[in-house]
Amino acid sequence: MNVVAIGGGTGLSTVLRGLKQYLRGITYPFGPQARISRLTAVVTVTDEGGSSGRLRRDFRILPPGDIRNCMVALAEDEKLLTQLFNYRFSAGHGLRGHSFGNLFLAALTHLTRDFAKAVRVSSEVLAIRGEIFPSTLSDVRLQAEQLNGNMIYGEGRITKTRIPIKRLQIVPSRCRPLPETLTALEQADLIMVGPGSLYTSLIPNLLVRGIPDKIARSRALKVYVCNLMTQPGESRGYSAADHVRALHEHAGRKLFDVVILNTRPVSSSMRRRYAADGAAPVVNDLAEVRALGVVPMLADVLVEDHVARHDYDRLAKLLLNLAGKQR
Repeated sequence: MNVVAIGGGTGLSTVLRGLKQYLRGITYPFGPQARISRLTAVVTVTDEGGSSGRLRRDFRILPPGDIRNCMVALAEDEKLLTQLFNYRFSAGHGLRGHSFGNLFLAALTHLTRDFAKAVRVSSEVLAIRGEIFPSTLSDVRLQAEQLNGNMIYGEGRITKTRIPIKRLQIVPSRCRPLPETLTALEQADLIMVGPGSLYTSLIPNLLVRGIPDKIARSRALKVYVCNLMTQPGESRGYSAADHVRALHEHAGRKLFDVVILNTRPVSSSMRRRYAADGAAPVVNDLAEVRALGVVPMLADVLVEDHVARHDYDRLAKLLLNLAGKQR
């Protein structure tokens, strides 16, 4: 089975950590038998904050943070070398806040003069199983039109806005994906988007020319993994159908066959913690989802630790079982 996972932030790396257990050539003592022959991650490159944002401004490279997270997630051995890539400097003038992996990718980009090649070489250093491609090699940024007609620019302002977003755009709009990404989408048996921040991790990938068309034309099973919680500044008050609708509207067409929705109740203590920031569990409005031509798949995929997140073991098993039935 060929699988393409599209997204960014911590959501994509979480999904990859579950899917890699099913990769051919990886053996786990008590793990499942391999069912994936090719696993491809397509990662957004619009991050402007933290270490990635500083490197982007100082060295004019694409932001490496989300890609680094995916590398670590796909590494077969998540021990010393992967810990090194995730190591974040806590002191030092100019170093504080940077992660080693981000600096490594920045240095390789300058040596090779090719961000995609730097990602490929870094993946070889970590001996990852799978492929990681930036959604585009263009230096792109986000701008959003709010419901009141105002325009705001940059990922940081979009995540913090209190006014609902009407439309997201990527600048420049004529950016294109890597040919390898389009080939992977053509050959996929399963294409999945999410979970992740709707307007800053997921939709930006669908604004890259050629990607929505390839997804729509693919015979693969196309799945959206809906977020567990709303996000203040991006999706405050959004239901499951609102998430799907926003993705389809920005792609310019219907993309998904199935949306995975969590059924496990969020604990009262976790609800209170999120409510303090203006967030709440996503409401599963099943009739509205079906009206969009998408099949809701209900499953217990929630796990709580410091935050509410998807259980990557259960999610990976569910995704592959759905794709297997489709085949």
